[in-house]
Amino acid sequence: MASKFLLVAQREYLTRVRKRAFIILTVLVPLLVVGFGLFVGKIAQSDETTEIVDVRDESGLNIARRLVSTPQLQFLPVGGTLAEAKRSFQQQQHAGLLYLPVGLSENDPQGVQFFGKGNISLGKESRVSTALTNAFAELKMQKSGLTQVQLDQLRAKVPLNSVSVDETGKEKDSNSGVTTGIASVLAVLIYFFIFLYGVQIMRGVGEEKSSRIMEVMLSSVKPFDLMMGKIVGVAAVGLTQFLLWGVLSWGASSIVLPLVMGPDKPAKTEVAAAPASGGSSVGTSSTTASPIAGAAAASAEQMNPAKRAGVVGSLFDMIGKLNIPIGTIVFGFIVYFLGGYLLYGALFGAVGAAVDDQTDTQQFMFPITMPLILSYIVGFSVILRNPDGPVAFWMSMIPFTSPVAMVIRLPFGVPAWQLALSMFLLVLGFIGTVWVAARIYRVGILMYGKKVTYKELSKWMFYKG
Repeated sequence: MASKFLLVAQREYLTRVRKRAFIILTVLVPLLVVGFGLFVGKIAQSDETTEIVDVRDESGLNIARRLVSTPQLQFLPVGGTLAEAKRSFQQQQHAGLLYLPVGLSENDPQGVQFFGKGNISLGKESRVSTALTNAFAELKMQKSGLTQVQLDQLRAKVPLNSVSVDETGKEKDSNSGVTTGIASVLAVLIYFFIFLYGVQIMRGVGEEKSSRIMEVMLSSVKPFDLMMGKIVGVAAVGLTQFLLWGVLSWGASSIVLPLVMGPDKPAKTEVAAAPASGGSSVGTSSTTASPIAGAAAASAEQMNPAKRAGVVGSLFDMIGKLNIPIGTIVFGFIVYFLGGYLLYGALFGAVGAAVDDQTDTQQFMFPITMPLILSYIVGFSVILRNPDGPVAFWMSMIPFTSPVAMVIRLPFGVPAWQLALSMFLLVLGFIGTVWVAARIYRVGILMYGKKVTYKELSKWMFYKG
């Protein structure tokens, strides 16, 4: 019995890994991922331009001088009437015109307008609003008698060092960004692995059923051994492919990427043209361009090939210094990776055996995949924000949702008893789904020409023999 089961698994594994599509996909996916990331990074870098916003200040509060430029927006005071300022910003292709009317009150600044070309983006509007808020806050604080030194002290940013304390009282640095990133990557990997290879099982069973190969195979192998051999064989294919993807992705990101990027050219900066004469025009500050130049220098430093080559090593060093349970994460990921796949793979195999036409699988796919989709959505919207809450706890206990829910919680730290209970329930869930799938599989694999319903499936589970 065991030898036949292993022979089926070996056949599934070797048949799939020898296919040209498997080899091509295994080699190309890491290169495509790195290339896509490089492409997106280049686009984001090329889009980091500084837009100029003209400021016509008639308020008498000298707000234009208080507006602080950023790498994204440079404020340029202009003179003349409002109509002249509008014509000027349109002719010079500037990003917009900020108008502060006469009689503006610092306590109730009503009537401020921002003119832009077409529909103004949310990001641009938010940056202008933030700059105005800070300028009015500075004005009111100065009028209260505070000096510039006191204002700078009031604006002091407080650095927050997060420290994680485990059950033994040991303290270690914590970084919510790193833990959230790890949790997100693990959840995405499990989610797509179950879908990708589960569908492969369903299609493989359906193709063998439609070609009547199953009738020959069942003469020497029991239906249960055949189903489990197919599930385990495809799982081995998936693990092999993910292992190769990991190795190739590391090689591509640490070796190929710096070579492809090559030496970076120094970033160019532009200085805004001087404002038109007349009116209450105020010259631009000499420090206006410094944030832009600083951002460009920082960007060039980050994109240096020597620094890019050490990104992977630096990442591992940083993770090692944080209170991230690497051993628990690796062990838990493998368990939920395999447990979730085996649980859903058995159900996918049962669906493939139950139907004759692949188009009929949709009515059975939805109730099977609904818990998986729900755990994915709730995981990113709820569990990531509160990994110790009641929703996170119960979803990490239910076998159909625990593969995604629990791996999201692992980087944040999970009590040992919860992890053990969740794995135990996942094993019970797998055994239950295999029993149900095997009962459906043994009848459905030899059933042809009949439209299957849920009522019919329930009868198959209790057939004797």
